[in-house]
Amino acid sequence: MALSERWSVLVTGATGRIGFPVARELARNHEVYGLARCSQPDDETRLRAAGVVPVVADVAGFDPSQIETLGGRPLSHVFHAAARVGPEARTDWQQTFEVNALATGRLLAACARASQVALRGFVFCSSGSTYAYQGRRPLSEDDPPGVHLGIYSLSKIAGEAVARAMAEEHGVPLSVIRIFSTFGPLGGAPADRLERILAGKEVILHPDRPNNYNPIYEDDYTRLGIRALEVAASPPVTVNWAGSETVSAEEYCEFLAALVGRTVRFRYDENAPWPLWPDVTKMHELLGRTTVPWQEGMRRMVEARHPEALVG
Repeated sequence: MALSERWSVLVTGATGRIGFPVARELARNHEVYGLARCSQPDDETRLRAAGVVPVVADVAGFDPSQIETLGGRPLSHVFHAAARVGPEARTDWQQTFEVNALATGRLLAACARASQVALRGFVFCSSGSTYAYQGRRPLSEDDPPGVHLGIYSLSKIAGEAVARAMAEEHGVPLSVIRIFSTFGPLGGAPADRLERILAGKEVILHPDRPNNYNPIYEDDYTRLGIRALEVAASPPVTVNWAGSETVSAEEYCEFLAALVGRTVRFRYDENAPWPLWPDVTKMHELLGRTTVPWQEGMRRMVEARHPEALVG
C-alpha cells in the first residue's frame, strides 16, 4: 500500500495476528516500530525481516519515556493492537484491565506528549465481543455493550472509554475498530475450527442457529486497518471491522471439511459464545469493502496452515 508521504508509526502487539501483517505492510513505505514482548525465539528476527524495528516490551510495563527515543522523527501514527486475550485474559482480571484499558490511556497520552506535532491518527483495536446479544440481526455501532467473553469483553469496553477520554484530552484523532472474526495464515476462529475438524472433534456452536459471522481475511484486515489510521478523527470514529460477506459458521465449516476430505460434526451448547454478526454499513462508508471472498480466504488459510491435508 503506497501512501503519498512517509509516516513514523508505532504498532503494538506487532508479532500478533493483527499487528504483524499491519506492521509488515506499513513498513513497505513507512518507518515502523513494532512493540511486542517477543516471547518466541524468532520474533525479533521476523520483525526485522519485515522491515520493522523491534521494541521489546510488555505494553503494561512499557516506560512511556522510551517513545521519545524512537528514531529521529516524532510519531505520526499509532496502531494499538496489543491486548491480553484468550485464556490468559481470564486468569487475572486486574492484569487484564491493566493491559487492555489502563495501558491504552498511558500509551496514547505518552505518544501525544512525545510528538512535536499532534499525532495524526491513533487506532485502538477493540472487539465485537463488546456488544450485548441482539438475537437474529447484525450488530451496529450504536447497539449497547454486553459481556460476550467475560472479563475480556469488560476490559475492552473499559479500554474504549479510556481511549476516548485520553484522545479528547490530548486532541488526538482516534479510530476505534471493533474486530470481528479475523482469519488467515496466522490463525483465527475459522483456523481453530479447522483444527477441530482435522482432529475429528465436534465444532461447538450456539443453539441460535445459523451462527452468522462476517469473517475477514488477512489481506483485507491489513488494508482496512491502515485505512482506519487515515480516517481517525476528533470526535473519535467507532466502526465494525469485518468481512463484507455474511456466512454461517455451519456453512464455512462444511466448506473447510470438504477441502480437507473430512466430515464435520456440530454440537449446539447454550453455554457457547453467541455468534458475532456485524452490520458493516458504516465500515463500507468509512473504510471500504473487503475483496477476498470468504471461500478463497478459507482455501488460502488451509494452504498456509495444513497444505498436506488439502484435497478439494
